[in-house]
Amino acid sequence: MKKIFLLLTVMLASVWVTKAQQQPIPLYPNSVPNSKPTPASYVEKNDRSGGDEWVTGVSIPTLTPFIPEKPNGTAIIIYPGGGYGGLSMAKEGYRVARAFNEFGVTAFVVKYRLPSDSIMIDKTIGPLQDAQRAVYIVRKNAATWNIDPHKIGIIGFSAGGHLASTEGTHFDKVVIDDKDGISVRPDFMVLLYPVVTFGPLAHVGSRENLIGKNPDQALVDLYSNEKQVTANTPPTFLVHSTDDDVVPVQNSIMFYDALLANKVKAEMHIFEAGGHGFGLNNPKSKDKWIDWCRNWMDANGWL
Repeated sequence: MKKIFLLLTVMLASVWVTKAQQQPIPLYPNSVPNSKPTPASYVEKNDRSGGDEWVTGVSIPTLTPFIPEKPNGTAIIIYPGGGYGGLSMAKEGYRVARAFNEFGVTAFVVKYRLPSDSIMIDKTIGPLQDAQRAVYIVRKNAATWNIDPHKIGIIGFSAGGHLASTEGTHFDKVVIDDKDGISVRPDFMVLLYPVVTFGPLAHVGSRENLIGKNPDQALVDLYSNEKQVTANTPPTFLVHSTDDDVVPVQNSIMFYDALLANKVKAEMHIFEAGGHGFGLNNPKSKDKWIDWCRNWMDANGWL
């Protein structure tokens, strides 16, 4: 009897996962903007050997919806990290989406193009185009997914945090086709151990992958997002670890200071330990940042 019960439990769980995670949607159903013909050598690869789902060589960006059992009208768009050289799709994407589903938030995981001169005319705007396009699609189709168009947030991890903070500070510089005039400004941001600055405390790999090894200072400043915060920057929730030896914690602190200077609502949590790239659960702490984030969202009226 116990074996039958366990079998039924596994079957039901499998059905729920299938229901929750829908098929990926192409961000651009026709032609991908800012693109060159993809070389035969540029092939998307998916490595699942390390307990994650590490994706490289993206030329066809997608948006994968995760629908909760009881949607509450709030949505969050997820940008996985990977130094602008790959994407941590499971650890910083799918698992995070399901966690937000647990409290009614409809989640979308973006498989965005990684900056590359091989497939892009201007690689510095390629990821941002996909980030803006994701917000555009979710807001345009909000009614279809039972989403309030004024409750659409974004979350990014590491270099995905740089992309999210770029989307959250560069939304008035629209780099996609927006004939409908749909706002690409997110209503709130969540940044996990984000790359923010391209100055002295930058994650060098992310900076070089996006803007090159010898960029103009103007480009460095443009993508140092602590310098792009204004009073219209969305309210932001930040999480980092003091001992992060990949992306210095000062990245989050500088962004938080800029938010305060511009009187933007902000909350920041800094773990004593945890390192970099822990995803949903910090192994060095019993506290769960997703619980803090949920409370923050609730306090601000997004739940």
